[in-house]
Amino acid sequence: MTDGNTTDALTRLEQEGEIAADYLEGLLDIADLDGDIDMDVEGDRASVSIVGDSSSRDLNKLVGRDGEVLEALQELTRLAVHRETGDRSRLMLDIAGFRAQKRAELTELGEKAAEEVKGSGEPVKLKPMTPFERKVVHDAVAAAGLRSESEGEEPERRVVVLPAS
Repeated sequence: MTDGNTTDALTRLEQEGEIAADYLEGLLDIADLDGDIDMDVEGDRASVSIVGDSSSRDLNKLVGRDGEVLEALQELTRLAVHRETGDRSRLMLDIAGFRAQKRAELTELGEKAAEEVKGSGEPVKLKPMTPFERKVVHDAVAAAGLRSESEGEEPERRVVVLPAS
C-alpha cells in the first residue's frame, strides 16, 4: 500500500518521463534518426532511454565522444521538462545503452578500488570523472563496505576511496 506522497511523487516522475519522451521524439524526427523511447522510474528520478536496433549506428551520434553529446541532450531534456512543469528535473537519459554499459564499467572500477584499499590500507585516488560517474563509483564503494569522497574542482573532480576507519 502506498501513501499519497509516494503516489504523487511517482505520478510527477511519470509526467517528467512523458514530457521528456515527447521532447526526444521531436528531436529524433528533426534529426531523421530512428529510435524507440523507453520510460521508467528508477528510485527518485525519471529515466528515459532511446534505443535502436543493433544495426543502427546513428544513435551513437547522439552519444558523442565519451558521452559528451548525451550529457548535453540530458540537460536540454531537463530544461524542456522544467519549462513544462516549473520544477527542476533530475531525469536520467540513456542512449543506445551507453550509460548502462558505463555504469557496469564504473561499478567494477569502484569494486576494484575498494579491494585495493582493503589490501593496502591506503587511500586510492581515481581519475577525474563526471558527476554521474562519481555517483556510480561512490555507490559501488559503499556496497563494498568502504567510504569515499570527492575532491577537486570540476572538471578535475575525482573520487578518493578511503580505508575503513
